[in-house]
Amino acid sequence: MQPPAGSQVSRVPAQRTPPEQSAPLAPAPAPVPPRRRLRTVLTVVAGVLALVCAGGGIVGFVLYDRATAPDRSAPDVVVANYIQAFLIDRDDTKAQEYACKSGADLDAVRALRAELEQREANFDVVIKLSWGPLTRAKEGDGESVTTTLAISSSSDGQPRSSRREVWRFHVVNSDGWRVCGGSKIG
Repeated sequence: MQPPAGSQVSRVPAQRTPPEQSAPLAPAPAPVPPRRRLRTVLTVVAGVLALVCAGGGIVGFVLYDRATAPDRSAPDVVVANYIQAFLIDRDDTKAQEYACKSGADLDAVRALRAELEQREANFDVVIKLSWGPLTRAKEGDGESVTTTLAISSSSDGQPRSSRREVWRFHVVNSDGWRVCGGSKIG
C-alpha cells in the first residue's frame, strides 16, 4: 500500500541497520543467587570450634607448665625438695632444679651422699633418710633452713644402725628460692 499523496513519509524502502551495528541489547538481570544458609551456619560453627580448640590448647599448656614447674616458692619447700631429689631419690637432674646455678657450696651434701652410697655397697645394707621440721631464719642475702636428718640402715629387713645429724642449708631467692649451700652443724 502506498502512502497518501503529500504525506511526509518517504517512498524509499526502509533500510535496516545490520545486526552487528545495532545497539547492544540491555544485559539480562543477574540471577539472584540462592540463599546459602547452611554454608554460613557451617562456617560460623567451624570458626567457633577453631577458637574453642585454640583456647583449650592455651589453657592446657599453661596448666601443664604450672603442674610440672618445680616448686621454689619458699625456702623450706626448696630445701625439702632438694633433700628428696638429691639424697633420697638420688636424681641429680631434678636436684639441679632446686640448686643455685653458679657459686653453690654443696660439697658437704655431696660428701654425705657419697658416704651413704659407699656404706650401701660395702655393707650390703639399704639406707633410708628422712628429715625433721624445717626451721627458717633470715641470713644475709637470703635465708637459712635448719633440719635434722635421720639416717638409718637395714639389712634383710632388720635395722642395723641409725643416727641423727643437724644440717643447715643456705637458700637465696634468685628466680625462685634455690639451695646455695649446705653443711653439717656440730
